[in-house]
Amino acid sequence: MYIYPDNLKSKATLWLWELRDIGIIGVGCLISVFALSQLGWLLPIVATAVYAFLSIRFEDTSILDFIRYAAVFFMGRQQLYEWRESA
Repeated sequence: MYIYPDNLKSKATLWLWELRDIGIIGVGCLISVFALSQLGWLLPIVATAVYAFLSIRFEDTSILDFIRYAAVFFMGRQQLYEWRESA
């Protein structure tokens, strides 16, 4: 079931995720099952589960978006303010 927002400008969602996130989670699950069954690695399934949790969307925002915005602000494009005396 696809749910489109009222304004039709936002991205389509499926349950609590955007369709792009559903695709990433699906591919991650396939890789995780292969890694677990053939190699015995548990890390890919944990990474997929963490991504699935962080990408849950409520009111057009997710925890992953907030983490990205905070990382860009604090590590990337931090603003520089110069104070000058006005004469």
